[in-house]
Amino acid sequence: MSIIKAENVHYEYLSYDDDGKPAGTTTAVNGVSLDVEPGQFIGILGHNGSGKSTFAKHLNALLMPTEGTVWVEGSDTRDESRIWDIRQTAGMVFQNPDNQIIASVVEEDVGFGPENMGVPTEEIWERVDKALEVTGMTAYREHSPNRLSGGQKQRVAIAGVLAMKPKCIVLDEPTAMLDPAGRKEVLNALKALNKEEHITLIHITHYMNELTEADRIFVMDKGKIALFGTPREVFGQVEKMRELGMDVPQVTELAYELRKEGVDIREDILTADEMVEALCRSEQKM
Repeated sequence: MSIIKAENVHYEYLSYDDDGKPAGTTTAVNGVSLDVEPGQFIGILGHNGSGKSTFAKHLNALLMPTEGTVWVEGSDTRDESRIWDIRQTAGMVFQNPDNQIIASVVEEDVGFGPENMGVPTEEIWERVDKALEVTGMTAYREHSPNRLSGGQKQRVAIAGVLAMKPKCIVLDEPTAMLDPAGRKEVLNALKALNKEEHITLIHITHYMNELTEADRIFVMDKGKIALFGTPREVFGQVEKMRELGMDVPQVTELAYELRKEGVDIREDILTADEMVEALCRSEQKM
């Protein structure tokens, strides 16, 4: 069974004029359908205004569809009696970690969620220990979050969600406010969660390189899914991605330009190692 299933999801919100009066509706999500299997790493791409963040908020019932249905582990997100279970299954990490960190000490912040779930004290600390270990933040457990870097804060936010033992984590542009070093920290933590803890990840981003190891990628445009497939299938369509206002990983872009110049090289290259191997093969053929 899918851990998350969306079927023909639409979402409209009211727009207002300069006087604050309703001026009509705007469609932010327009007929989106997708299935996510347990343990998958799913990427959702899209430029600003594409609807990706609005759609993300449907995946743990922060928003309800205007039309269509979202199921989280078989539960309809419109079923108010299931909201608590849905949000325990699908945890959410937002763009700005400061919006999720509330305690003055790291370990207390990580334990806040389980405490509010009524988890026994002994188990709370077991969960805190595990979450900090998995995210690489054990050494900072007694620090103030205010003294951490952006990447470290985001890892604390992820640890706080992880301590609630979700089966799926939805990440809404969690690296957008981070520098390259911070993005690398967070990405390494996410990959470990997926590969070692088998937690399903739904990663919403506009950084192409963050999704080269995803199982599937969905590209949104004007509230719809405009393109989907494996990273190779999606990023290999350089012209289509450009039409959608998106880039592709730099090494994929380089392969595309080399092919235009007549170099016999694959168009779906995703890593520098693959590029080196492809160029060596091309040389041998010459």
